[in-house]
Amino acid sequence: MDGTKLLGEFLRARREVMTPAQAGLLDVGPRRTPGLRREEVAMLAHVSTDYYIRLEQGRERHPSERVLGALAQVFGLTLEATAHMHALAHPMLQPRRSPARRVSPALRTLIGGWPVTPALICDDLMNILAANSLADALYGGFEDRDNLLRMIFLDPAAREFYPEWEKSARSKVAHLRLVAGSQLDDPRLTELVGELSVKSPDFRRLWARHDVSPKVAEVKRMCHREVGELELTCEVFSVNGSDGLQLITLLAQPGSPSEQALKLLGSLAAPVRD
Repeated sequence: MDGTKLLGEFLRARREVMTPAQAGLLDVGPRRTPGLRREEVAMLAHVSTDYYIRLEQGRERHPSERVLGALAQVFGLTLEATAHMHALAHPMLQPRRSPARRVSPALRTLIGGWPVTPALICDDLMNILAANSLADALYGGFEDRDNLLRMIFLDPAAREFYPEWEKSARSKVAHLRLVAGSQLDDPRLTELVGELSVKSPDFRRLWARHDVSPKVAEVKRMCHREVGELELTCEVFSVNGSDGLQLITLLAQPGSPSEQALKLLGSLAAPVRD
């Protein structure tokens, strides 16, 4: 991926979703195009309009820390989104990661002992490297269960499984954007984004927004074909000593209908013994 081009795309996407009111400007009525004008961003960032246009077009390749800081303030970027923008502006400064593929036997044993907590081990591109039996049962209605992004964008079952599909899809794409900032030349990333872009118009739409967000604890609503509706808190933990691996757990409130549904799901998935 071309880091300079991606920086311009990121700035344009942030400009197009920013309203004049959010930027502290007077809104004088309808605009022909959404968001702020380039000259408005330039004025707020204290740079020339020509300079800002060159940034969006990828013709300015060395924005200063002051300029990047000013743009982060104009767009109201989070710390993660600001770091992402810096990574796009200075891609050569980012370390190249080796893909993490090995899950330790101890970690597999740990999640395997959780009877009412679905758990997954994923790499930085959301490839599923390990899952406990309850997670296998939870996602049993999906045909392709090797990657969370492929599941939600390419499998028709996702629309019924996730009642809040748009929210879940947007969260996953924003996380992938965060990863992309430090792995611009990773062929795995290029292949995954290319595949999803070709096969899913919804992925192309959300990818073009350039939203950036880390995975954080959030309540997810799911609708399982056998046990019905579930409301689970998704928690994400980094695995020490394994570059890029994450432990994802889905927790039900103790005593809740969702916990009862998970217990039922576990019993349905349990092997039959003679």
